[in-house]
Amino acid sequence: MATKKKKSTPTKPKSKAKPKLPARRQPETLRLRSIAPSLTATDLQRSIAFYRDVLGFMVGDEWREKGVLTGVELHAGAVTFMLSQDDFAKGRDRLKGVGTRYYCNTTQDIDRLAAQIRERGGVLDQEPKDMPWGRRVFMISDPDGFKLTFVQES
Repeated sequence: MATKKKKSTPTKPKSKAKPKLPARRQPETLRLRSIAPSLTATDLQRSIAFYRDVLGFMVGDEWREKGVLTGVELHAGAVTFMLSQDDFAKGRDRLKGVGTRYYCNTTQDIDRLAAQIRERGGVLDQEPKDMPWGRRVFMISDPDGFKLTFVQES
């Protein structure tokens, strides 16, 4: 006499329970998701051309007052920069970007990125080099002296 095979019943997938997170410190601390620096340009068109044509940002929203372009939103990957035309209320000769540096992290090949920027007319403040903290970087300044450091992530 032959034995009957048992019909197999599908097993339910095991639930993937989320690990319990530790309690938040109280009072709760600030938690940000992104930052979007807003830079004031001496010559807005020149700065737009630098960020778009030299660095490779894409122009998003534009802001106008009475038909005159007063600012733009620039995008590169998940990052947003904003540029606005200086109204010169604090003087035409004021220094910009002093004591400030923007670190722009990317997974792109930093040497290739630097070469493309140079090909498009960019002048690097520092050529790509390995840093003691384990990343490869290069540095560049925008037309108003705002400092940017591009960092290659692993």
